Formats: sequence, structure tokens, C-alpha cells
Amino acid sequence: MSLVLDAAAQDLLFREARTANSFADEPVTEEQVQAIYDLVKYGPTAFNQTPLRITLVRSAEARERLVKHMAEGNQAKTAAAPLVAILSADNEFHEELPQLFPHFPQAKDAFFSERPVREQSALVNASLQAGYFILGVRAAGLAAGPMTGLDFAGVQKEFLDADHTPLMVVNIGKPGEPAAFGRSPRLEFDQVVTTV
Repeated sequence: MSLVLDAAAQDLLFREARTANSFADEPVTEEQVQAIYDLVKYGPTAFNQTPLRITLVRSAEARERLVKHMAEGNQAKTAAAPLVAILSADNEFHEELPQLFPHFPQAKDAFFSERPVREQSALVNASLQAGYFILGVRAAGLAAGPMTGLDFAGVQKEFLDADHTPLMVVNIGKPGEPAAFGRSPRLEFDQVVTTV
């Protein structure tokens, strides 16, 4: 094997990890979420931008408001998950670039002065960060249930503002029984990789 990461960590993050559909009745603490963020914040993005925003839905009232915007098949598991996170892209991320990209603070105006450019960059880079977030949840020994079956406009209106674009909702917790479906097939190397 050519990987440096040990087999147990590979299994935890990839091979044995599943999208969770049910969870144990055990809370996810603020300390766990802080540890997840403190790990995944180091993932690379263009210009070191950090457009991902995480809205933790903890209160019963907020959970009820969210569940009504989920697709029917996602409502019960979202209502029951120990913690739910709304992941969104901040389209005004460029305001932080002088701090985050100090060796070229002009990047804010040189590349991101126009809103459509910012929206595209925020979408790509926040989606990249969302992938890191899911891996971070797994690294914490928790399971993630990311979902895009939702009313995006409704979630934006209910929880965000015009400067934040919702990307997905992620249920988080210790997996329950049965936590997930069996492993679905994946494409093989030769079906995906082309050398030119």
C-alpha cells in the first residue's frame, strides 16, 4: 500500500464510514464541534478563502423550523439527529481576505470585486470545505448524514440572509442501529482516471 495513513484511520475516514440515517441517543457537544472545526479549518482553498459557514441547529424550535423545509424522506431523521448543521457559502468572504491572505491583501479587490465572481468562488470553495467538514465529523468518531434534499430557498429565508447560500444540511451523531445502508458500488480507477 502506498498510503502513509494507517489502515485503521483509512477505514474510519473512508472504507467503513457511511452516510448515517439513524443515530444513537447521545448528544454532540460544543467541544466536539470545536475540535472538528479546529481540524478541518486547515484544508486548502483558493486564496485561503474561508467561505463555509456552519449554522448549528440545536433548539427544538429551530429544529422544527428546519424540518418543514426538508424533503419528506429526510424529515424524520433530521428531527431525530442529535445535532444538525446547515452548511452555507458566505458570498461576502472576500472581506476577510486581507487577514487570511496577508501576502497579497489586494486579492480582495483584484479578483473578487464583482458579486457573480464571488458567488462562484464561494460555491466551489465552501463545497470543498464541506467535504473537509464531513471528514472531520468522521475523525471525531461520529457519523455524518449530508443531505441536499431540501427547499434551499426556504432554508435560506428561515436561517440565513441574501449573502449566504445554503449548500446542504448535515445530520451528526453517534451512529444508531441500523445506521446506514450497505456500501453501494463505486467506479473503478480506470473508469475515472485518464492520463494525458
